[in-house]
Amino acid sequence: MKISGVIITFNEEKCIERCINSMLSVTDEILVVDSFSKDKTKEICEKLGVRFLENKFEGHIQQKNFAMSQAQNDWVLSLDADEELSKELKESIISIRQNGVGNTKGFWINRRNNYCGKWLKFGGWYPDQKIRLWNRNFGSWKGSNPHDFVILEKKQLEGKLKGDILHYTYATIQDHIKQCEKFAEIGAKAAIANGKKTNLMMVYLKPILKFIESYFFKFGILDGKYGFYAAKYSAYEKWLRYKEIWEGSK
Repeated sequence: MKISGVIITFNEEKCIERCINSMLSVTDEILVVDSFSKDKTKEICEKLGVRFLENKFEGHIQQKNFAMSQAQNDWVLSLDADEELSKELKESIISIRQNGVGNTKGFWINRRNNYCGKWLKFGGWYPDQKIRLWNRNFGSWKGSNPHDFVILEKKQLEGKLKGDILHYTYATIQDHIKQCEKFAEIGAKAAIANGKKTNLMMVYLKPILKFIESYFFKFGILDGKYGFYAAKYSAYEKWLRYKEIWEGSK
C-alpha cells in the first residue's frame, strides 16, 4: 500500500514545515500544489525535498482535485498546511500499511481543532470527522467552496482510524474574523453562481440558529470563553454569507 501525501498551499511559510514533517514517516511521496505563494513556502518545500507544483487557484475543491490527480499513488492522504498528524494517527496508518485494508476504500479521521491556543472539545469542533485517507479511484473532493469534503462512491466500504488530525485554526480572534470575511465572500459567490437565493428573514435567522446550535445544543459553552468566541464568529460568517447572497440575488 503506497500513499501520497498531498497538501495545497498559498503563503504557508509559518506552518508548512510542521505539516510536511508529520507526513514523512507514513507516506511514499509528499506533493505540494501551490498557488504562487509570495512568501518562503516554495523555498521551505524545496529544502525538505518534496514534489512541488504550481497551479492557478480556481477554488478549494478544484485545487484539491487537481492535486489528487497529480499524485503518484492511488492512496492519497490529504492535509491542509495548518494541520499535522498526531502520534497515534501515524501509528494507525503504519498499521494498515503493514496489515492491509481489505476492501476498504477510505478512512474517517477525527480532527481536533486548536482555537487561540485551546483545544476545543465541544460546539461541533470535535471530533469533526473527515475522510482524509482514501483510494482516489473511488472518491474525490466535493462540496461548495470554500467548504470541501471527500465523498466516496456509493456502497464503498469505509473505515475509521484511531488518532487525530491536529488543526491549528486561528492564533487570534482577529484571525478568525478575517477568515470569516474571506470564506463568506467565497461561499456567497459560489452560492449565487449556483442560483441560490434567500430573504432578509433568513439573513438574521440563520446566524442566530447557528449560534444556538453550536453554543448550547452542541455544548460549546463547556469550552469557556473560546467556546463562546468560536460560536459567535461562526455565526458571524453565516450572517455575512447570507447577507451577500441576499444582496446579490435581489
